[in-house]
Amino acid sequence: MLLRSIPSTNEMISVVGLGTWKRFDVGSSLEERKPLREVIATISRKTKPTMAMIDSSPMYGRSEEVVGDLTSESGVTENFFYATKVWTTGEQNGIDQMNNSLRNMRRTTMDLMQIHNLLDWQTHLKTLQQWKAEGRLRYIGITHYKAGAHNDLEWIIKNHAIDFVQFNYSMRERNAEKSLLNLAMDKGVATIINEPFEKGSLFGAVKGKPLPEWLLEYDINSWGEFFLKYIVSHPAVTCVIPATADAAHAAENVRVGDGRLPDEKGRRKMIEFIEKTAL
Repeated sequence: MLLRSIPSTNEMISVVGLGTWKRFDVGSSLEERKPLREVIATISRKTKPTMAMIDSSPMYGRSEEVVGDLTSESGVTENFFYATKVWTTGEQNGIDQMNNSLRNMRRTTMDLMQIHNLLDWQTHLKTLQQWKAEGRLRYIGITHYKAGAHNDLEWIIKNHAIDFVQFNYSMRERNAEKSLLNLAMDKGVATIINEPFEKGSLFGAVKGKPLPEWLLEYDINSWGEFFLKYIVSHPAVTCVIPATADAAHAAENVRVGDGRLPDEKGRRKMIEFIEKTAL
């Protein structure tokens, strides 16, 4: 598994992690949770001994609770790097929500707490800094999922000490390549990529179309690997967090961390192909 370092500490994590939006918001029945248990087992097995990020949020319904339950019940608690978010307004509301997230995910210390979509970020950043100093959080960060917020993310990176920034980046949404990715790398801020498949629309754009044979040069055998390898081949990307409730898809996603990655020439060729094929 390809590993990337968190610049603020040089700790290594797997370049492919797991998102939980929608997929992990399920009930408590064995039937509902069985496929997610298989996803957890697959990610754990294929990325061990290095931790893989598993990213959640109070916004995602029961996802935090499901993550906490399944990792604990499966005996793989220590195989994951736990990330979640604060998504509310007001200092006390933020404190209460973060305490609830710790309980839901069965953590005494959260690996990463992020301010979700920059909601009331000035208030929450003070709390996150205090909790990190107290050892309740290992890392702190900010997130957004729209390109229109990239300038705001950049401003915070330039003016505040944070460890992680999470944002959208994909083959057809490459605004982050203009400056955000390079700024994060220059400032020593780790990056988490969300929406790598553009909510699944990328698969629809290439449905029924064959993969070009030249992609074998980069050990790409599926469209999912095509989309993800473009992302992780950028040197400023720390990890990508595709969400899935399918163990086979999870296995395919983590395979991106094996084999060859496209160089700059290969990345340009991939973009030229997708612009002709899927726009």
